[in-house]
Amino acid sequence: MTARDASFTHAPRINKKYLPLLAGIVWSIAGTAVLSIGLPALLGNPDPLWLSLPVTAVVFFLFFKLIFFRLFRKHTARIEAFPRQKICAFAFFDVKGYIIMACMITFGILLRSSNLLPQSVLGMLYTGIGGAMIGAAVNFIVSFVKKQIAAV
Repeated sequence: MTARDASFTHAPRINKKYLPLLAGIVWSIAGTAVLSIGLPALLGNPDPLWLSLPVTAVVFFLFFKLIFFRLFRKHTARIEAFPRQKICAFAFFDVKGYIIMACMITFGILLRSSNLLPQSVLGMLYTGIGGAMIGAAVNFIVSFVKKQIAAV
């Protein structure tokens, strides 16, 4: 979605300064949903947590650093570049961002329903990814708060 596309005629419009906050809320809801699947599987794992937590931490780090933090930076810069102050409320992602999210949701559902991986592995994977998504949410919200404080 380009800056020009961010002003759909009938779409709800908000001030672009609130888009990082809205993105943070959406990411926190999604991250919480993923964690609600991962944590019970992780904690119900018969293996000791000291074996599972390092793997979960690696998953968190990889997804946060290689995917979600990059998306945060990209979308924050894109939002700031919008020439208009009032833009589509859904413009916190571009089309590619929505496609990535749809693919991740679809892949996650297929992975869980296929039973290809044991619950213990799904627990580590989903907990790490959910934590990384919440990390992205925190980045969006902190960015919003910093800008509000700087504007005062």
